[in-house]
Amino acid sequence: MLTRVALAASFALASASSQATTYTLEPDYTQGVFWWNHLGFSTPAAQFSQGEGTLEFDPADPAKASVMVTIPLRTLSTGVPDLDDDFRSSDFFDTAKFPVATFKSLKVEKGMGMDKLKVTGTLSLHGVSKPLTLDVTVVKVGINPRTSLPTVGFDATATLMRSQFDLGAYVPQVGDEIRLHMISQGVEAQAYADYRKRQAEKAAAAKDAKKN
Repeated sequence: MLTRVALAASFALASASSQATTYTLEPDYTQGVFWWNHLGFSTPAAQFSQGEGTLEFDPADPAKASVMVTIPLRTLSTGVPDLDDDFRSSDFFDTAKFPVATFKSLKVEKGMGMDKLKVTGTLSLHGVSKPLTLDVTVVKVGINPRTSLPTVGFDATATLMRSQFDLGAYVPQVGDEIRLHMISQGVEAQAYADYRKRQAEKAAAAKDAKKN
């Protein structure tokens, strides 16, 4: 009887310890860059930032992870104001009509090498949803030394064809293939919510003290 109880307790403890943790993706550290070929002469790049989303992740069983992220396309920047205007116009991303891009994972597999994953999901962009596979590296799992919060960081790369998302203007003179590199940093969700609340309270107290 005692043996059965001990085994049951051990199993319950193992199950609990293997459960995924819910993380909130930090907008300031969820960003990326993409490149394309321009007339065969150069490889320009554009950046995006302030992504938001959630991650379910267990380092002991990463293949059961899941992620959903939303990117506000108003953050697109090439460093060239006229090109930024073109990108936001109806000729390209039409950000007034389609203000965000989203990625939602459907399957996570172990990749080639330690800390490597293949994350397959659906990218929704410009009113079109297509499958996309990300090659992901788990950069670090641990405690952020500045915030003391449980944190996990990732790098991800992918290649896609922009014409599949009705973004094929000037193909083939301007390359159809887009290379993407994205970073993301997630913080344990409840700890992050508490941290943000404390930061807001400190900011409000400092503002009141300045008024007085």
